[in-house]
Amino acid sequence: MLCNRRQFLHWSALAAALGTLPLPAAGAQAPCLLSARSDVDGRHFCVGYRLDGSALFSTPVPQRCHDVARHPYLPRVAFVARRPGTQVYWIDSRDGRIAHTLDARAGRHFYGHGLFDTAGECLYLVENDTREPGRGVIGVYRLQHDRLVFEREFATHGIEPHQFAWLPDRSGLAIANGGVRTEANSREAMDDVVASSLTVVNLDGSLRSRDTLADPRASIRHVAVADDGTLLTGQQYIFEAGNTPADGYEPANGGSLIAIKRPQQPLQLFPLAAAQLQGVNYYSASITIHNGLRWLAASAPRGHRLQVWQLDTADNLLDWQLPDCAGIAAVEDGFVASSGQQACFHARATAAGIVVDRLPLPAGGWDNHLVYSPA
Repeated sequence: MLCNRRQFLHWSALAAALGTLPLPAAGAQAPCLLSARSDVDGRHFCVGYRLDGSALFSTPVPQRCHDVARHPYLPRVAFVARRPGTQVYWIDSRDGRIAHTLDARAGRHFYGHGLFDTAGECLYLVENDTREPGRGVIGVYRLQHDRLVFEREFATHGIEPHQFAWLPDRSGLAIANGGVRTEANSREAMDDVVASSLTVVNLDGSLRSRDTLADPRASIRHVAVADDGTLLTGQQYIFEAGNTPADGYEPANGGSLIAIKRPQQPLQLFPLAAAQLQGVNYYSASITIHNGLRWLAASAPRGHRLQVWQLDTADNLLDWQLPDCAGIAAVEDGFVASSGQQACFHARATAAGIVVDRLPLPAGGWDNHLVYSPA
């Protein structure tokens, strides 16, 4: 990858800093990747793999999962069924044993994402209120005797919540409300209205802020939070027929698959060339921030791209072709990206730029989210 003088100075400084990045301690459990996978026969699995390709577990489950919530200190992970799934699998990360299956409450289904609090006492899950289709709620489930027990819920102050993330001080949650109403047992839109928003909600359920985008087709699906409180969102554009834009479609204000909300500022578009937007078919699947490197990565499965930017300057550092690029996880020296069709890759920082290496992991079938467990 060729670079100009500005990029050369960036990479040179980065190479000097790489030696300070944390590495696994001697004798520690090997890092692993956690994700949902499906095979060619349509069977669904919760999997854990070490970076060398060795399997920790591959547990068959009845419902397709989407994202994974790691417990902060117990060897347990929660795999959450994708919408409109109704189960969460509470799994021992050492051997893949299902310790408990959480079933959705009456009038609710899951949206595929969950988070644990810092103390590891409660799992937070985004859910659909099926009695008022699309109304988003967060269910709070307390861990008791290795089981997840419902405790309370509060509103996301939006429709069709997807990914959500803790604010750096853990005082609240940033929530991506997709804005599309769906029935209880369907992924199909009930109408063509997109009422998407990024909300910041306090843990008592009160609304702190609400941001929207100008383009009525932009559905905010994913969110990532940097250590300094900067919020990034990933969009999927919703079109009436076949999820493809009509000829001559022009996104409002130029459009973007990524938006950014810096501290004390409104949500605004992250600079992205029009060719990039069209080239990825107006669809992002996963966004991830590397706080040590100040990088932002996004996957575009319909455009078959893995893209990386410098978070502060918006310089595009990588535009890599990866068929059905799916999940992305930040690792010590860069990112790991999975694919729904092909191999997984490691995009790592070097003094010359980003180098992409193939990983000895199983190819294909990976879902759109990937979680890295350092130990």
